[in-house]
Amino acid sequence: MKYLFCYLIALVLGATAVAEEKKGEKNSMNSSNEVAVIKTSEGDMVVQFWTDAAPKTIENFKKLARQGFYNGTNFHRIVKGFMIQGGDPNSKDPAKENSYGQGGPGYKIKAEFNDHPHERGVISMAREPDPDSAGSQFFICLAPIHRLDHRYTTFGKLIKGDDVLEKIGDTPVTKNSMGEMSKPTKRVVIESVKIVPAESVK
Repeated sequence: MKYLFCYLIALVLGATAVAEEKKGEKNSMNSSNEVAVIKTSEGDMVVQFWTDAAPKTIENFKKLARQGFYNGTNFHRIVKGFMIQGGDPNSKDPAKENSYGQGGPGYKIKAEFNDHPHERGVISMAREPDPDSAGSQFFICLAPIHRLDHRYTTFGKLIKGDDVLEKIGDTPVTKNSMGEMSKPTKRVVIESVKIVPAESVK
């Protein structure tokens, strides 16, 4: 009877371990099947993540999105035929306009250069000259920019909202404080970034 009892306990423990393992697999699967819905003042864009290419970058982006970090920021830099850039917390405050492009989450993440090229609709991390200096700022390509391949961390692409990308990319711009023609003449606000299951986006 004692051995039967031990055997039954072993069976229960084994079944629990399998259930936990499957639960872990399911969570992992769900995580890799998530997309980002970037809701802007010009419409919504949906980003599919490349989990095979930049897992830590994606993890950081999702974490910031879930914290509401991006809510109220704006696309502060728009370069025609090149890209739109956002994710700077300074851009929430119009009074901090001279420091747009300098803000971040207070830490840096390591680069995850990969073989996904910078094509139109691809999202990639903005950074300083140091390769491992990205934080929260990102850009979405308006055209192929292959000179950035293997130098900036691509981590996903638009699967919905190319018309919105086009509209934002066509926003009139003027010179910024550095003399670059990239300062939008109106605020293009990122109202929210939501991480949701891919199947919930039609």
